[in-house]
Amino acid sequence: MALVPGTRLGVYEIGSQIGAGGMGEVYRAIDTNLKRVVAIKVLPDALAADVERLARLQREAEVLASLNHPHIAQIYGLEKSDATTGSGHAIVMEFVDGVTLAERIAEGPLPTEDAVAIATQIAEALEAAHEQGIVHRDLKPANIKLRPDGYAKVLDFGLAKLAMGEMAPSGPAALTASPTLTVHATFLGVILGTAAYMSPEQAKGKVVDRRADIWAFGVVLCEMLTGRRMYDGETAAETLARIIEREPDLSALPSTTPPAVRTLLERCLTKDPRARLQAIGEARILLERAIAQPRAESRANVPASDERRHRRTGPVAWALAGLLAVALAAALLLWAPWRKAAQPSLVRINADIGADASLMTDVGTAAVLSPDGRTLVFAAREAAREPSHLFVRKLDQLTATRLAGTDDARGPFFSPDGQWVAFFAEGKLKKVPVAGGTAITIADAPAGRGGSWDTNGLIVFQPDISSAIGGLARVSSAGGKTEPLPRELMGRPRFPQLLPDGAGLLYTRFSPGGVADILVEAPGGERKVLMRGGYARYLSSGHLVYLQNATLFAVGFDLHRLEAAGTPVPVLEGILALDNMMGAQFAFSDTGTLVYLPGEGVAGDPPISWLTRGQATTLLPTTVNWSNPRFSPDGTQLAVDIIDTKLGIWTYDLMRGSLDRVAVGANVSAGDPVWTPDGRRIVFRSSEAGGGAISNLYWRRADLTGDVQRLTTSPDTQYPGSWHPSGKYLAFYQNSEKTNPDIWILPMEGDEASGWKPGTPTVLLNTPANEREPMFSPDGHWLAYMSSETGIPEVFVRPFPESGGPWQISSGGGAFPVWSRTKPELFYSTLTQQIMVVSYHAEGSSFKKDQPRLWSETRLQQRPRRRGFDLHPDGTRFAAAIAPQTATAVKQDKVVFVFNFFDELRRLAPVSAR
Repeated sequence: MALVPGTRLGVYEIGSQIGAGGMGEVYRAIDTNLKRVVAIKVLPDALAADVERLARLQREAEVLASLNHPHIAQIYGLEKSDATTGSGHAIVMEFVDGVTLAERIAEGPLPTEDAVAIATQIAEALEAAHEQGIVHRDLKPANIKLRPDGYAKVLDFGLAKLAMGEMAPSGPAALTASPTLTVHATFLGVILGTAAYMSPEQAKGKVVDRRADIWAFGVVLCEMLTGRRMYDGETAAETLARIIEREPDLSALPSTTPPAVRTLLERCLTKDPRARLQAIGEARILLERAIAQPRAESRANVPASDERRHRRTGPVAWALAGLLAVALAAALLLWAPWRKAAQPSLVRINADIGADASLMTDVGTAAVLSPDGRTLVFAAREAAREPSHLFVRKLDQLTATRLAGTDDARGPFFSPDGQWVAFFAEGKLKKVPVAGGTAITIADAPAGRGGSWDTNGLIVFQPDISSAIGGLARVSSAGGKTEPLPRELMGRPRFPQLLPDGAGLLYTRFSPGGVADILVEAPGGERKVLMRGGYARYLSSGHLVYLQNATLFAVGFDLHRLEAAGTPVPVLEGILALDNMMGAQFAFSDTGTLVYLPGEGVAGDPPISWLTRGQATTLLPTTVNWSNPRFSPDGTQLAVDIIDTKLGIWTYDLMRGSLDRVAVGANVSAGDPVWTPDGRRIVFRSSEAGGGAISNLYWRRADLTGDVQRLTTSPDTQYPGSWHPSGKYLAFYQNSEKTNPDIWILPMEGDEASGWKPGTPTVLLNTPANEREPMFSPDGHWLAYMSSETGIPEVFVRPFPESGGPWQISSGGGAFPVWSRTKPELFYSTLTQQIMVVSYHAEGSSFKKDQPRLWSETRLQQRPRRRGFDLHPDGTRFAAAIAPQTATAVKQDKVVFVFNFFDELRRLAPVSAR
């Protein structure tokens, strides 16, 4: 049976669906009596009348009721309500917040210590079950939940059996017993899941006992350590054959794997059950010893009074901090006046940041150095659901201090004297004393990132990254009026830096299609393109440095002529970069110290995820540079922008799992897909073949047959917004050379009342404010859109086609409205990248709305080319980009310091004397 959000099952108010599989569908719900969140598991509609499946659900409830262990999800009850569910049964269980182990492994191998800790908890849960004579039979990463605090819970005992009870099926029945060996709806193939974790005897259809769980436990532990499946094939049959025929391969285990853990894996993964480890409790004991041994060694010489602090900071952090302090002292000694004749050597130190927190690498540069190189300031989050803050660490100290008043901080940058640090938070540009004190608001910055502060007290910053509002602005560091800087029509300026002595302004310009150029602007306004590149900075050594593909390049730079002096050379590899629109993770002091985050390439491109109120799961596991997702009207396909060599549109078939490019012509960029109401066509913005910047509107058939057809001709860039449900009108917005973005209508049929002509664009809203992202309501009577008339982006609604209103929907900033097709609800994102929902009541020309409320605490990652989420037609879930610290991101708590780096620069890229 399918449960409808908003309805009740007994005392439980049903929320969103949070999981689905062959053994059941799971929903988040609220126990209205006890005011707690629960999980409710029911059978899918297709199986609700299946006597065998009902018996399994009943048995699962009974199994869970017999188990009471902290690492096994608890059962609260079994609901049976013929009036509500027909023959339905529903298990009410503990709701475990967090991600599955499968989702965590998808991010990469777990550190050995983490994997061992999780495996120990799993072993404890299995031991409790085995002591009750219960065999799980379906242990796999997807059935293990990890809470944000690292606590593990084993779920889904739907295939559990009593050790001496029911016999395992054989032959074909053995395959259908596995809930994730599900025949595809088209009968063209098989979706592979549980087969990869079956023991050899289970794969052969033989009787299984607790030793099958021990085998699966070994497979799961190995997968945690290596980040990949031990047995995998294109079909279930191929996978089962490999399990039966091939010996387990442990060669991919990391070299840091303790010998005891290797031995344990060999015992668990012995193919003969008689020679296999016979009790999971033995595995638990071995793992507990593996955890305790290094801890005991590291604490051997720690005084009892320092025990608590040592646990929080960690032995590695202490060692690195000590090395850092020594390195800093050495560097300071080398810088002393009486040592000027000495030639300092390059010193590189890997160091802990000094706080139990994870760096905020999703927006801007996370860690920056004071001009004198003695202080590190960084933006970090201490827990997944907590706001980020700024932390200050003196390099000769062991720990960092959190600065008060810096909630939600991103993108810090120092004042020239090093006494203040500016940052972006809550839609504002703020500053706070480095020594601690009150944070002061300087200016509005709806989605700010990237700033520079000069000796005259001027700050140039980037208040917003959107294409319509994007650009640079300047303001006094004391506050006051913000003035926008003139911007180039076909470029988006990013990452400003005020050059010394008022010599000019350095920045990166991004053009449509993802091309990046480094520019410099003279005080008189003359602009000059220096070179192709990404995030760039001028250094007091006389060099210009910039990042390309995780490699730092350097070239001499003449401040008087504002031009490069020499040929760029690579000077350092392996620096973590964000998407080119977002920045890079390195910073310099004026004294020649470099701090950076190591990385192999570009970060900031998360997979496309399903987001419900309860959790985020992967929809499309890709790390390509994507944005602007749009569901087809029937919800079976997702169109999305992807940049490879150029901006293009792709469609993802949710049923088949296939990703196809929408061809628009050779060497032609295209973006911003919008489906027609009947789902037969996709409209998008593009350029003519070989014709410069993206501009006008085109469409083609969604089945990729037929030719591309042009809809508009204009010298201005146009962005499709949405189709009227009748298919008669397309709402779009247009960037003009003379005005801010305005909203237009493209009639597809004539309209005598309005005088609109078919195929002739007509302006609908053209106020002095920026108006964009028009979205028709499901009934076509209302138009939601973004406007900057209040000074920051907000969401408004007005009637269509009549004039009236408008009604302001958001408060404190809002963007990218999207209507629900199933309820009177309007969604939008906040300036802090969270989704809000507003219920409304529309009657005639009156539009009444409730107060906005937070739909999910999960933070989105803002995409560089506009929209990063879309609501599925069922109204319960979004396709979205999830911010790394909300998703299962690897903790970023280490940086690399390189002292005396200017000397290395002068050696690799000599600067001629001026």
